[in-house]
Amino acid sequence: MKIIKQIDKIRAFSVEKKMQGKIIGFVPTMGFLHEGHLSLIDKAKKESDIVIVSIFVNPTQFAPNEDLEKYPRDFESDRKACELRGVDAIFYPDAKEYYYPDASTWVIENELSKGLCGASRPEHFRGVGTVVIKLFNSVLPDIAIFGEKDYQQVAVIKRIVRDLNFPVKILTGPIIRESDGLAMSSRNKYLSKTERENALSINKSLFAIKKALIEKKITIKDALKIIEDNITDSGGCIDYIKIVDAETLIEQNTFKNTIVIAVAVFFGKTRLIDNIIIERI
Repeated sequence: MKIIKQIDKIRAFSVEKKMQGKIIGFVPTMGFLHEGHLSLIDKAKKESDIVIVSIFVNPTQFAPNEDLEKYPRDFESDRKACELRGVDAIFYPDAKEYYYPDASTWVIENELSKGLCGASRPEHFRGVGTVVIKLFNSVLPDIAIFGEKDYQQVAVIKRIVRDLNFPVKILTGPIIRESDGLAMSSRNKYLSKTERENALSINKSLFAIKKALIEKKITIKDALKIIEDNITDSGGCIDYIKIVDAETLIEQNTFKNTIVIAVAVFFGKTRLIDNIIIERI
């Protein structure tokens, strides 16, 4: 497994493999890998011949008051995990080299990025869109795989790729959960024991409400109120709870098409996101 830090070298690596007729699969990450990330690597191995993983804590998607500096990092553990999973190369750029100090060009998606996380983190998706396109231009993948826990992020990236005609196929992997149901996240390590136990109210609420909506026992309005009450009663501070159309991300008042219940909640100082997709039967 190669560890490559320079753009020209990762690009040359991909070009060489493409000339051999290989399909390049790419998994972008910010490191501190858990089983959720590794499941995406496993999918990349099934869908492609060469798998490249990027490990890059992207500074442009963090606001000044967010956790960039303390975001968990453990490159040696990540390296071992990638090697065990059969990754062919890790792209590990340095932020100071990856962004010019006077950079003034951004990739901005103007519709799907407005609500949900985009409402409370207005610069976030500008940073996400820009770094993903920079990574695509560096790695030159045929396929890129993202996790569905960041549902809005996937939707925004798909739209950017479509609108800018990028020759990259976007695939997704399902949310991977801990044995108790909590969605796996690099930020889970910030939670105290009590906060972690209380955070289980998120996934418990989502799965209970999914069942109730499918069985037509409650309305959308009732569903939102029940989730809110369950989480706040457990000590969570809600950023948002929204029920949106799975394709447009527009808020829904009725259950007509496939919907997504998307949640962002603080337990202590740790912001957790989760979602559940509900198909109309």
